[in-house]
Amino acid sequence: MHIKELIKPDGRHLTLYSNQPIPDGLVAPSPFQEPQNANPHLRWHPLRGEWVTYAAYRQNRTYQPPPQYNPLAPTSDPAHPTEMPAGDYEIAVFDNRFPSLAFDSHDPPTGLTVPTAPANGHCEVVVFTQDPVAALATLPLSRIELLLQVWGDRTTRIGGRHHIHYVLPFENRGAEVGVTLHHPHGQIYAYPFVPSVPAKMLAQEREYYLQHGSSLLVDMARDEVADGKRVLYQDEYAVAFVPACARYPYETWVMPSSPCKDFASLTPRQREALARALKTVLLKYEGLWDRPFPYLMAWYQAPTDGGAHPETQLHAELFPPYRTRDRLKFLAGTELGAGMFAMDVLPETTAYELQQVAVRLEEGA
Repeated sequence: MHIKELIKPDGRHLTLYSNQPIPDGLVAPSPFQEPQNANPHLRWHPLRGEWVTYAAYRQNRTYQPPPQYNPLAPTSDPAHPTEMPAGDYEIAVFDNRFPSLAFDSHDPPTGLTVPTAPANGHCEVVVFTQDPVAALATLPLSRIELLLQVWGDRTTRIGGRHHIHYVLPFENRGAEVGVTLHHPHGQIYAYPFVPSVPAKMLAQEREYYLQHGSSLLVDMARDEVADGKRVLYQDEYAVAFVPACARYPYETWVMPSSPCKDFASLTPRQREALARALKTVLLKYEGLWDRPFPYLMAWYQAPTDGGAHPETQLHAELFPPYRTRDRLKFLAGTELGAGMFAMDVLPETTAYELQQVAVRLEEGA
């Protein structure tokens, strides 16, 4: 993996990644010349026992611009720069101009009825390709493997800061899940605490590990493979399946088959297999529809708090919002009010639909 680090005119960092050497002379552009001076803050939710972040300036971020004003396309006219330089590279990562968390946030508001704190985290944008009409599902396996390496590199770099405790790469795809820019990209959020959802997962994993001496998710994946009804991809090193406990129609989990706590711990063979598993799932999603398939994909890994975390398993959870081919699933009273999800389609049914979709991972394969 080749890496080149640059600084934008407004002071934000841009890092380029490629499987091939990146040429010298590239300059980091920016649509903005002055720093944002972002200063988000946290407020404590006493009933839920969790932090909420506030960044009102995010209302001014770019929202679904026409293709000719795509800020994630490579700059073609220096007089009208985008976020991306023209040049030979594969993946770019840059500091979010409108972050929900910022390393140098300070002086949170006081005098409220709840505790507050600086939102001392970090937010990055990860651009998967220079092609604005591509999708993660259509990228070559070598690019997806590189992306897994990039996520590992970013986790190591950001998580190395003493106050960062959790790094979450994710992708939102489709206007149905709130995407504001359609160019293929994802984000990375780095938190000064372990957020409530992964914290609850980690607690379950830890309890299982203490009782059984093995990984909850690795054992669960083994049982899914043995059952076979919901498996979408399986080889020696990776597995993808619709979990028997899915809370969303077409929800799918992707993970290494053996214990692996984070992206940095992946072996080359695990990374290769994980790329094949992920692309298989995404192509199956695309094959179900006559339009782009929307989803939220979140990657969970070990906290960056200095602990060993042998209980933790790196894995992705993909949440498509559709209930059937024609109806959106919205979270309603029981989901939002009680936190209990109500499903009216069986995981076995949606898994069977996905299993019937034939995919081709590479041209000629």
